Amino acid sequence: MKHKPGQVIFTDRARCVDCYRCLRVCPVKAISIRKGQAMVEEDLCIACGRCISECPQHAKSFRNDVHAAKKIMENNPGKVAVSLAPAFAAAAEENQRMNVPSALRRLGASFVAETSVGAYKVSMKSFEMASKRPEQPFIATACPTLVNYVEKYHPAAADFLVPVMSPMLAHAAHLKKKLGRDWKVIFVGPCISKKFEADRMDDSGAVDCVLTFTEFLQWLDEEDIRLDNLEPSGFDETPVQSARMFPVSGGLMRTAGEEDSHVSLNRVAVSGFREIEDMLSSLEKDPRPIFVEPLFCEGGCINGPGMPDGGDLLSRKEKVIRYAMEPVRGAAAEVNVSVTAAYGAMPLENEEVSEDEIRKVLEMTGKGDAENQLNCGACGYDTCREKAVAVIKGMAEPEMCMPYMRRLAERRTDKILDTSPNGIVILDGQLTIIGMNPAFREMFRCTDAVTGKNISYLMDPDAFEYIASGAAEKTDENISFDRYNLYCRRIAYALRQDEQYIGIFVDNTKAYTGTKQLESMKEKAVLQARELLEHQITMAESMAKFLGENTARGEEIVSKLIAIASEDSAGRE
Repeated sequence: MKHKPGQVIFTDRARCVDCYRCLRVCPVKAISIRKGQAMVEEDLCIACGRCISECPQHAKSFRNDVHAAKKIMENNPGKVAVSLAPAFAAAAEENQRMNVPSALRRLGASFVAETSVGAYKVSMKSFEMASKRPEQPFIATACPTLVNYVEKYHPAAADFLVPVMSPMLAHAAHLKKKLGRDWKVIFVGPCISKKFEADRMDDSGAVDCVLTFTEFLQWLDEEDIRLDNLEPSGFDETPVQSARMFPVSGGLMRTAGEEDSHVSLNRVAVSGFREIEDMLSSLEKDPRPIFVEPLFCEGGCINGPGMPDGGDLLSRKEKVIRYAMEPVRGAAAEVNVSVTAAYGAMPLENEEVSEDEIRKVLEMTGKGDAENQLNCGACGYDTCREKAVAVIKGMAEPEMCMPYMRRLAERRTDKILDTSPNGIVILDGQLTIIGMNPAFREMFRCTDAVTGKNISYLMDPDAFEYIASGAAEKTDENISFDRYNLYCRRIAYALRQDEQYIGIFVDNTKAYTGTKQLESMKEKAVLQARELLEHQITMAESMAKFLGENTARGEEIVSKLIAIASEDSAGRE
């Protein structure tokens, strides 16, 4: 099952958050940031796997080929060979080390051998090639990540690469010649870059599938196979004993029987990106005759991204050394295939970026002046200028700059404070005024001149003293400030971590005044109604009295008139 070269590392967008850690650790900055998501750019990637190892959210992963390996086993019964990288001695417990070949056979392998068989051939051939041109530098090519890095990012040093294939390819070619071209070869090791290498060398068809040690353990779990339940067994080939040292820094030289790289003038072993970068830069400036054995992972392949979790680098190295010291049984297998390879410069297209474009980006993020270019590295880039170039190329976003975003946040906070209709005052631990907004100054008729004075200069500090005593974290009350003709809702609270106290004053004077006026009007209306009622009662009483008096007088007059009329009638008779 073949994939296009480079399609090795993937991003789980659901897990990826704005941390930029993968970008910080990526030696070639092959990570683009879009809307806060960190994506691996395949054309730039060298498949070192550091972004996978370092991602705290486990958002980065490499291509899983367990399913492909299972298919190979199912479709080719009795004709599958496994090439096991010598770093397996560091990946397994020492008392279970020789159970690993048994596990591979349980999975379906018919031939199990150590990649160290090919490593010896590669080591000897590398020094043979170097001896033919002793006047120039030679860089060993056992590490595919190193080869990828040199070809893309240091093309000037590509001529220094030893034209010899890696032990994985050499051993796979040997196995197919020995067992037959119809056999399939699965490589198991600590390196994810081997997946890229196998795809790249697809024309040779030497390696049919690459698994890491973590994938191998996953496969065992899926098949419910436990190493501690298996019997130990040996390999089907015997390597040269020294070749088992290959996965540690300087292992290629030890395999070839060369002098100690740590005390030699013309032999040197380097590991890790910083040492490799320093070595390449040095040789490009001064191409002196020296043989360099580089491994991209610090400490060597025993620290590869495909190693299982657990165990420190020193312990892993000790395991490999102890395994290499064990005597081998039988004659070492001979590799009778050509192990030469061709490497060359494959420089990446470099988009030209003008100084004017860089200046505009720097100014946009507040870094126009050199003193503001902090080069803090929080964004993932080593310098502000480097990050500005990445922004122009579409690999980065301006918002990745932490000082820039902090300034934006402060400006937004300042704007909110300045435009708030509520008065806001900030006090320190001694209740001294250290800040206020325009609304507060207007409400309490003060200027910035009161900064540095105690809050008691403007008002009774009782609420703030109450909070400062620890009796409460917050107070919320309506209070009248007669001195300023204010009626406010005062909210006071503590910022304990900063030893500060905040006061927020909501001006309710108009509402309060309106309420007081309404209450006054109500009182006057009641008083007037009461006065009117009393007046009406008085009037009614007066009218009743008047009517009563008039009625009595009328009755008296009527009685008199009736009497007179009666007397007159009697006289006539």
